[in-house]
Amino acid sequence: MSRLVLARNLDAFALRRVRVFPSALRSFSRSSLLHEQRASILPVTPTKSWVERLPRKVQPYLYLTRIDKPIGTMLLFYPCAWSITMASYALQLPLTTPLTYISLFGVGALVMRGAGCTINDMWDRNLDKAVARTKERPIARGDVTQGQALAFLGVQLSAGLAVLLQLNWYSILLGASSLSVVVIYPLMKRITHWPQAVLGIAFNWGAFLGWSSVAGSVDWSVCLPLYAGGVCWTLVYDSIYAHQVGTTDVGAGIRSTALLFAERTRPILGVLSASTLSLITLAGYMNSHGAPFYLGVTLAAAQLTRILNRTDFNDRQSCWKGFADCGWSGFWVWMGALADYGVLLSSSWTT
Repeated sequence: MSRLVLARNLDAFALRRVRVFPSALRSFSRSSLLHEQRASILPVTPTKSWVERLPRKVQPYLYLTRIDKPIGTMLLFYPCAWSITMASYALQLPLTTPLTYISLFGVGALVMRGAGCTINDMWDRNLDKAVARTKERPIARGDVTQGQALAFLGVQLSAGLAVLLQLNWYSILLGASSLSVVVIYPLMKRITHWPQAVLGIAFNWGAFLGWSSVAGSVDWSVCLPLYAGGVCWTLVYDSIYAHQVGTTDVGAGIRSTALLFAERTRPILGVLSASTLSLITLAGYMNSHGAPFYLGVTLAAAQLTRILNRTDFNDRQSCWKGFADCGWSGFWVWMGALADYGVLLSSSWTT
């Protein structure tokens, strides 16, 4: 009986804390509310990873960059890889060109994703302390001070600048122009239910930058639909990620498309997925791609369909898996472009 009374009291407390649209409120089931409140009472133990085997002094900084969760780096990298490969195909460039720039952008994605996480956690230090799933982050725990984080951010941005300076001046200016979006992104979750759209604007800048690095300028007829498709793709995967939201997140004032879409999430993400694939297909058409490219897009479509059918938006573990699996859709688009480029190279070698 005492457990039943406790459960009722926790439910009532949670409902008093939630001040969101009625549709979003209905999306929180009784079980999810109880799970969140109980989780907030219990201590949160960080998941062990390979970072634990490194010197203790460097561990908080590595966790700050989320280097133990590489999916974020890959999601930032794929639009760059699409663009570099498609530009190399369009210009019929030798294999050494995309290999060089894919390597540079791979390092850049790792560094700048880490810098973005540092900026995010510096802005969110007080929010993170109030939310069960983020209170173990290094700054929120006090393992890294604001001053230390700022100094570390300086190192990260210097490393990112070193990568950027390897590119042509057009690309340097184009890349630098995206930094303001990266800086303001953490604020968006406080003032709008569309922070995922702002993340998409920042995360897919590589669709422009990759092409300009290879070609010296941007082919807007190809890169604009590629970029727009990437933004829609970000709305899909980050909305799935945002469904890990709990009652403490809402009580702290965090907004997201997950709360906005609520029980309409699945059909809305279906439309966004279709938009993603249509726009990327248009980019391929404008770039005169062949069958291998469209096969890659088809495999990406199958992956997104599987994710939307299988993800339980009321279960955190299912949402994390759906979010991480979205990376495979980006991978298949890249493989399609790479296969088409490979066909082009092989035909040139045989003539």
